[in-house]
Amino acid sequence: MPIHFGTDGWRAVISDTFTFSNLRMVAQAIADAVASEYWDKRSSPVDKTGNGQQTPDPKKIVVGFDTRFLSDRYAGEVARVLAANGFTVLLAQADAPTPAISYAVKHQNAVAGVMITASHNAPRYNGVKLKGAFGGSALPEQCRRVEIYINDNEQQARGPNLMDFRMAREAGLIQKFNPLPAYFDHLRTLINTDIIADDPQRFVVDAMYGSGRGVIKSFLQGTGCEIAEIRGEMNPGFGSVHPEPIAKYLNALASAISSGMGNFGIVTDGDADRIGAMDERGNFVDPHKIMALSLKYLVEKRGMSGAVVRTVSTTRMIDRLAKRYGLTLYETPVGFNHIADYMMTEDVLIGGEESGGISFKGHIPEGDGPIMGLLLVEMIAESGRTLHAMVEDLLKDVGPAYYERTDLRLSRPVAKAEMTEFLTKQAPAEIGGEKVSEVSQRDGVKYIMADDSWLLIRPSGTEPVLRVYAEGRSQEMVRALLGYGEQVAKSVV
Repeated sequence: MPIHFGTDGWRAVISDTFTFSNLRMVAQAIADAVASEYWDKRSSPVDKTGNGQQTPDPKKIVVGFDTRFLSDRYAGEVARVLAANGFTVLLAQADAPTPAISYAVKHQNAVAGVMITASHNAPRYNGVKLKGAFGGSALPEQCRRVEIYINDNEQQARGPNLMDFRMAREAGLIQKFNPLPAYFDHLRTLINTDIIADDPQRFVVDAMYGSGRGVIKSFLQGTGCEIAEIRGEMNPGFGSVHPEPIAKYLNALASAISSGMGNFGIVTDGDADRIGAMDERGNFVDPHKIMALSLKYLVEKRGMSGAVVRTVSTTRMIDRLAKRYGLTLYETPVGFNHIADYMMTEDVLIGGEESGGISFKGHIPEGDGPIMGLLLVEMIAESGRTLHAMVEDLLKDVGPAYYERTDLRLSRPVAKAEMTEFLTKQAPAEIGGEKVSEVSQRDGVKYIMADDSWLLIRPSGTEPVLRVYAEGRSQEMVRALLGYGEQVAKSVV
């Protein structure tokens, strides 16, 4: 099968397409792309992330990895190829969160970063994420350049350069490092640990066996918080569940809270760039609510301002809050790279997506599970109230908002342009008794109702799946939206 290096890098099944041989080819293409005149070696075009702007070292690359099967070995192979191409490689000494590696690229003044991870995908997958010098996902044109080199090298039968690992270490071309100390120093400028220490919390962290394990607990040492971490041991099979922070995979967290291990829960995904939470009653607190609570807190308690960016599949509670505060709101296609574009060129207060990738002003343009989990702990400590009560107040204030998503497995790919044209032409006058007031084609097709409810149908960019999203002002409306969405989605397939 051909290697497709998209805007989110490359993911494939281990020992099927994701092999050492193919990985070396990808690493060589990355080396070629970074060394080429087409690679943008600036920190970022404008860089309004608050992290300063430097000209990165064109011969320095950071490499990290998660807890998946063979991820450490795969990272070592990438380092060997990059070293053979004359790069100095800073290789993480242990598994680490993707945002910690992304921050290390910026902090270490490197020209690029490589993260071995398949994020939230099933255990049989692994992958490669490519990072730009600015500390976020590489730009789409940079990823396209990698794919060009993959194809070109294959056509010319040009194999990867490879250097012995020990020799590269002795030559100083591969250097082991720990990305967490600098990452923690940076987080301390964004998280108020004094507020947390004034009202220490007792909670559970669910690492889902991913590379966020130990991170939140280590950062909060000395604050007095009682933190019980579950699923923090090394388990490359992730306990046979997808390491994705959504309700159906969080039975272990619900059990831990119900057994008295903590008053609420925080959960991160396989590479810790996504966040989820659970209140004291075992109710899942999804990223929509986390982002809305964070926006309220940053404006009302910290007095911060700036634009708000959300993806097309994220709650419109964000829109209502932005309007109240007089903040500019941008809607983007699905994918944090679209949010990052605004974070690097505009004064952005917060940006996020429904899958749990969220970041805020002063941080890198990258979804970050640990920092959003820590901000949530700070919010709870500052309020002196339970997470359940905070969510109830949010929904009374800018809700109600009920949300669900259904994934329809596909036996064959769906042409996005054709699907969009078909669903736009077939747009209904009303769904569930509410008039369809707007039809958006920003990413898939989105029907927006007169009462601010909405239905979105779009194909996944990483899996053979058609996603149907719905947000309504009642559970009945959500069911009506999903029912209609599934019906028309099947007709498209």
